[in-house]
Amino acid sequence: MNSLEKARSVLLEEGKALEKLSSRLDSDFEKAVEIIYSAQGKVIVAGMGKSGLVGRKVAATLSSTGTPALFLHASESLHGDLGVAEKKDVFMILSNSGKTREIGDFLSAVKNIGARLVAITGTRDNQLARNCDASIVLDIEREACPMNLAPTTSTTAMLAIGDALAISLLERRGFGPRDFASLHPAGTLGRKLLLKVKDIIGKKEVKPFLPGGSTVKDALLVMTKTRAGAACIVDEEGRLLGYFTDGDLRRWIQKDEKLLSRPVDDVMTRNPVTLSEESLLIKAKNILRDNKFDNLPVVNGKEKVTGIIDERDIIEAGL
Repeated sequence: MNSLEKARSVLLEEGKALEKLSSRLDSDFEKAVEIIYSAQGKVIVAGMGKSGLVGRKVAATLSSTGTPALFLHASESLHGDLGVAEKKDVFMILSNSGKTREIGDFLSAVKNIGARLVAITGTRDNQLARNCDASIVLDIEREACPMNLAPTTSTTAMLAIGDALAISLLERRGFGPRDFASLHPAGTLGRKLLLKVKDIIGKKEVKPFLPGGSTVKDALLVMTKTRAGAACIVDEEGRLLGYFTDGDLRRWIQKDEKLLSRPVDDVMTRNPVTLSEESLLIKAKNILRDNKFDNLPVVNGKEKVTGIIDERDIIEAGL
C-alpha cells in the first residue's frame, strides 16, 4: 500500500469511527451540556499527553464560542496551578484509558475542590468515568496506527466530541455572529460586524471641507492637501451644502477653461448620497461598490459633515 492509499484508509477508518460514535451518544452527553451550561464558573479542561494537546484546542474552541474555558495540565497543575479552580467551575477531563496514575492523582485533588466533573474517556469502566458526574464514552475499537498503539482515532474522536459540546452550548446560549465577532475583533468577521465608518474617519486629522462661496481652485487645493479625492462644501454650522469630486473636476474643465475661478457652488453636486458615521464599514463598502462611487461624504446624527470615506479606507481596514 503506497502513502496515498494509506492516507485514504486512515481517513476512512477515522471517519467510520466518528460515525459509530455519533450513533452511540447517550444521555450523558446531554447531561454534560447541562452541567456546563448551568455552571456559574468557567470550564477547566485537563488532560495528559496527546489528550492534553486535544484539551488545549477544546478549551480554545469553548472560549471562542461563548463558554469561558482554560486548559490545565493534569500533572503539572498539582504543583500550584489548581489554585485557579473554584467550586463553581466545571472540570472536563480527557483521558482515553482513564486510569493512569497522573489522572488518578489529579482526580483526587479536583474532588477535594467540590467542582462538578465531566469526562471524555475510552470506556465506562475506568476510574475516571466512575468518578465523574457525566462521562462521554468514545469506545473506539482500534487506533488507525497499524500497531494499535499511537493515539490517532481516539484523539480525533475526543476533538470531535469537544467540537460537538462547544456547538451544542453555542446554540443553547443563543450565541450569534455578533457575539462571535466581539470575541474575534481582529478577524475578518469581527471587522465586518463591528467596525463602523466613524472608526475610520475619526483617525483622519485633516478634513476636506471648505465654505460655500469658495472657488473651484480652493476646492482643488483642499483636495490636493487632504488627498481625499473630493471636497465637502459646508455652511457655517458644518452642514453639507454640496460635494465636489475629482470626477467633477475632469468633466467640467473640458467645458470651461475658466473653471478654476468659478464658485464651486455652481458645479458641485447638491444633495449627494451620504453615509451615516454609525454605518458599518461593510455597508459603506457595498454602497461604494454597487454604485461605483470612489468616495462618499459622511454625516453624523445632526446632519453635520464629519469626513469622507473612500475605497482606500476600506482596503486599509482589511475589508
